[in-house]
Order: sequence, then C-alpha cells, then structure tokens
Amino acid sequence: MTLAIVAEAVPLQAIEDGVILVGKTRVTLDTVVAVFNQGATAEEIAYQYPSLNLADVYATIAFYLKHQSEVEAYLQQRQQRSQEIREMNQARFDPKGLRDRLLARRTE
Repeated sequence: MTLAIVAEAVPLQAIEDGVILVGKTRVTLDTVVAVFNQGATAEEIAYQYPSLNLADVYATIAFYLKHQSEVEAYLQQRQQRSQEIREMNQARFDPKGLRDRLLARRTE
C-alpha cells in the first residue's frame, strides 16, 4: 500500500471586510499569530480556542512561517486600520469628561 500525498488547502478565508479567519471559525489569523508569537504551542492554541481544530492551527502556523513577511504586512495594515477607527470613534464620542457626565446623570 502506498501513501497518497495530497496538498491540503490552507484553512484561511478572507471575509468581506478583509479580515482573515482560520478554518470555519470566527478566530482571526491575527489572534493565532499573536498567541503563537507569545510562545504558545499549537496544542495550547487549540485548547485556548476550542472552535479551532489542531490540524488547522498547525496549518495556519506553517502558512505564517512560510509567508512571514506577507502576514506581517497584513497585520500591520490591520493595526493601522484599527488605529484609524479608534481615532474616528474618539473624535465622534469625546471621552473627555465622560466620568463627570456619568456621575452627574447618576445624581439626577
């Protein structure tokens, strides 16, 4: 009996807003890479995020290691976009004096 060696598709999918998800879950590539870079093993990641299966975690880590510069560029873009959204929200909803306004409502 011979072992059939078949290439598996990478378990990553981009949704409409450009976020990349792992497998058929809502766990992002960002999350898996961040936890991996903090020193977690694939098994620890699968344990920490039970919706992920271990094979998908290993495949995601392998993809990251093979395409590190592209993934890092993607993560940098996501970080910049996150900062832009944070700044827009702070401009729309000024947090200055929020505590005082909430305390004033409480005493009314």
